[in-house]
Amino acid sequence: MPRLIGVDIPNNKKLPYALRYIYGVGPCRADLIVEQAGLNPDMRAQDLTEENINKITSVIIENGWKVEGDLRREIISNLKRLQAIKCYRGIRHYRGLPVRGQRTSTNARTRKGARKTIGVIRKK
Repeated sequence: MPRLIGVDIPNNKKLPYALRYIYGVGPCRADLIVEQAGLNPDMRAQDLTEENINKITSVIIENGWKVEGDLRREIISNLKRLQAIKCYRGIRHYRGLPVRGQRTSTNARTRKGARKTIGVIRKK
């Protein structure tokens, strides 16, 4: 398995699809990386040489794209900043509720978790 920026990418996949295993690299960015590195998009990841891996890494660094640890750290720091200033979005993140204005009276089970029964009254 080739190792790029601390991530093992799968051997048997074509290069643009294998690059998507890097956090912060999606379909468009993967295609751009392959194009700018001058590699064949039909090439399999197992066929990468050290020179090709260095080309891919240099393309990511030259464009200033944040990937993997740096990107994760930035996203977490953004959320912590929103929570620290106690803005609406920060409070919603802190409470585990939907952030972008979705309804919560009926849906939002993914964010809220499993249903919790409160105050069941039994009849005798």
